[in-house]
Amino acid sequence: MKPIVLGIASAFFFAFTFVLNRSMELSGGHWIWSASLRYFFMIPFLLLIVAGRKNLKPLWDEMKQKPGAWLLWSTVGFGLFYAPICFAAAFSPGWLIAGTWLVTIVSGSLLSPLFFETKDGVRVRGRIPVKGMVMSTIILAGVAIMQLDHAKTLGTKEFLFGVVPVLIATFAYPLGNRKMMDVAGGRLDTFQRVLGMTIASLPFWLILSVYGALIADLPAKSQILQSAGVAVSSGVIATVLFFMATDLVRGDMTKMATVEATQSVEILFALGGEVLFLAAPFPSPISWAGIVLVIVGMGLHSFSAVIHTGNKKKAFAQEQA
Repeated sequence: MKPIVLGIASAFFFAFTFVLNRSMELSGGHWIWSASLRYFFMIPFLLLIVAGRKNLKPLWDEMKQKPGAWLLWSTVGFGLFYAPICFAAAFSPGWLIAGTWLVTIVSGSLLSPLFFETKDGVRVRGRIPVKGMVMSTIILAGVAIMQLDHAKTLGTKEFLFGVVPVLIATFAYPLGNRKMMDVAGGRLDTFQRVLGMTIASLPFWLILSVYGALIADLPAKSQILQSAGVAVSSGVIATVLFFMATDLVRGDMTKMATVEATQSVEILFALGGEVLFLAAPFPSPISWAGIVLVIVGMGLHSFSAVIHTGNKKKAFAQEQA
């Protein structure tokens, strides 16, 4: 249950991303600064944490071993994940982005054959967790119902620029995260891995910032402060909690899918944040029906993980008897 609790906690803090990004967009802030400032602000916080734990040198030594892999998968996992989400905020409300982001539940499962998992001490290629996919479909059905009332108002531009970029992000985030777990090989703790990925993704953010300086005004004070808030809540707290959860289930694709499914509750937190702070309309009865489905789907995922763990322990006990 610990990975699930950590996953839900990360979803709470990550929901600040959708609310604050939409707030910055509504106040005239450019999406490029919303994206890049988050990662610039993450660096000092993470440096203090990792340095305080005296883990900077091991991280540096590890990054020097495979600099190309760190650069590539950090750019995918952080750059191609967060830049599209911020871009989408310029065209769609936070609830739509949070809802579309839940496709990552399915995206992560579809990526399973690209990785290996350990079964009975043997590394085998991962398989798509069929049971998990069925329960993920329940969650996605709930998301679709929640958005039913709003879908009628979406134009082609809102769909292309507000939905498609987020779909790209749903594959980039789990792909980058899992690849970096393979590259690190369990030799780094969560704080080291997040700091390493943030540093390795800096070239992407610097290039994006130069482009932003050429086409847009520099960020206002309010956008800088809100970006710092996103960096702490989503960039540091949420990312570390989520990576801790995935580290606990590394090598088990069924449990990994369950942890990734905990991100489904983000839409509930994001919806509540928009209603409270951005005066978004309260959900209709149809939307509440969707919320119930999301909760049921998440509950089934959690129950499945508990049963799966219990069966493995039972089988191990029988082997030892």
